Amino acid sequence: MALYEHIYLARQDLTAQQVEALNEQFKTIVANLGGTVGKVEYWGVKSLAYRIQKNRKAHFTLINVDAPPAALAEAERQWSINEDVLRHLTIKVEALEDGPSAMLRKRDEDDRGDRGDRGDRGPRIPGGRPPRPRREDAAEGGAF
Repeated sequence: MALYEHIYLARQDLTAQQVEALNEQFKTIVANLGGTVGKVEYWGVKSLAYRIQKNRKAHFTLINVDAPPAALAEAERQWSINEDVLRHLTIKVEALEDGPSAMLRKRDEDDRGDRGDRGDRGPRIPGGRPPRPRREDAAEGGAF
């Protein structure tokens, strides 16, 4: 059997329980056709780069699958029919990751607690910008 990473985007107005039901539906399809589902990672609701079917956000989920190609073809056919799934992508991989995916590791690193990496920004100027030269001063220099 082949190893796959399957990612799908579900509509933003679904609840977490409905997304979990979609995961169980996917697991059932794959199991009935002789495959197994490894880890399932729910990445949460994230903003989309562009609107998809009038949705600006979506539930992102990653599923690791060890299944024959026919099982994945049937699962993708089911996703195409399901109106709750906005997009799906399946990629064949050589080996599945054991630990958390790169997205979950990134989320742990980006907790925004420490803002010390910005460096020195220099002195703050009241009003946000330097004062403008007066018109009389500019006229003497021939700028106007």
